[in-house]
Amino acid sequence: MKREDTRRIYVGNVPVGHGARVTVQSMTNTDTKDIEKTVQQIKEFESVGCDISRSAINDMEDAKAIPIIKSMTNVPFVADIQFHYKLAIAAIENGCDCIRINPGNIGGVDKVRQIVDCCKAHKISMRIGVNSGSINQKFIDKYHGVNVDSLCYSCLDQVRMIEDMGFNDIKLSLKSSNVNMAIDSYEKISQLCDYPLHVGITEAGPSTKGIIKSSVGIGSILSKGIGDTIRVSLTGDPKEEIVVGRQILKSLGLLKEGIEIISCPTCARTKIDLIKIVNEAEERLDKIDKNIKVAIMGCVVNGPGEAREADIGIAGGNGVGLIFKDGEIIKKVKEDMMVEALIEEIERL
Repeated sequence: MKREDTRRIYVGNVPVGHGARVTVQSMTNTDTKDIEKTVQQIKEFESVGCDISRSAINDMEDAKAIPIIKSMTNVPFVADIQFHYKLAIAAIENGCDCIRINPGNIGGVDKVRQIVDCCKAHKISMRIGVNSGSINQKFIDKYHGVNVDSLCYSCLDQVRMIEDMGFNDIKLSLKSSNVNMAIDSYEKISQLCDYPLHVGITEAGPSTKGIIKSSVGIGSILSKGIGDTIRVSLTGDPKEEIVVGRQILKSLGLLKEGIEIISCPTCARTKIDLIKIVNEAEERLDKIDKNIKVAIMGCVVNGPGEAREADIGIAGGNGVGLIFKDGEIIKKVKEDMMVEALIEEIERL
């Protein structure tokens, strides 16, 4: 099922599924009951374009903090619950916009039903999460191990339980740290149901390795027309997850907000400090809200031609740079004025 054809649910006021734009999520790593730190982190998420934020609810004090946190932030709040159904109910009653559970670890059908009934009463959605480490054992036995089939059918088993309770405001996630398994699982589940899908590569790892793993996995899934909301799971500052997630969407043409920078790798023809120029330009361009593509190239010979699809850009030479627009050179400037001249031209667009 392509994202245009999935059902639509809402997380707070944010639509997910049925052709809505793909949203980017992250998860706080603060103690949720520490309201000051949690609010500060969610505001940091908001500053880099987060659409939906999730927080762990580990005890009743966490649940009671939800309305205060929501009153001080602007993105929907998802409550992440493990094992304890009373915490799920408390989170819902305290105003969370969506509940994330794994029904298999809640402790029985009756407890799951109480959560579902509470979701109905408060008109909020639910995310059912299954990953390669939480597959029901009967499906591992049936399909001979942890694989695409056991992951998908374990998830569908939980979906059917929720459907039998008269509830279908749900989205699904089937995460794996194995990129190929995740890609194949999301492709398979999209053929088996029409629920919106939360896409990610779980436990992707730190910094560069995690970014590459997530970009390959999430990007591959999204490129198939599958996936309605994403989270990049990195070991580090969760704000970086949002930055990476948005860049994945931009690379696939699924996000049109903000400036996209393209720049060449350095080589022996590069006669300017291209890395410094790119870093300075990136910092300044982040503050400009225009939907354009900017090229920063290190060679005046090939730069304008190689970056012809850019709206505007710089091609560096021996201590000078050519500013070009739509592939045509419009002025020459000294190296130390390249970024300033580029910013001026962008602001005129």
